[in-house]
Amino acid sequence: MAKEAVLQVRMDADLKEKAEKLYKDMGTSLAEAVRIFTVQSIKENGMPFMIKADRGSTYGRLSEYANRKLIEKEEGVLEAELIKKHENSY
Repeated sequence: MAKEAVLQVRMDADLKEKAEKLYKDMGTSLAEAVRIFTVQSIKENGMPFMIKADRGSTYGRLSEYANRKLIEKEEGVLEAELIKKHENSY
């Protein structure tokens, strides 16, 4: 596939440096990691990983009003369904 489009992203310099080191240690580059992320996003039709709420966020503050029994019952259900989805796609 020809690489003919350019993507520019602004981020904290320290974050970029850490990411570049991480991917270099893995034998690839930050740019390639972004391409991999994009391909997986298209395959998944969304984010290719779970995004979890920070307990200090609005969700965390509102969770005091949630039904604790339902939270315990639902814990891990979405992750389990995603794992099944991926296992069945191979």
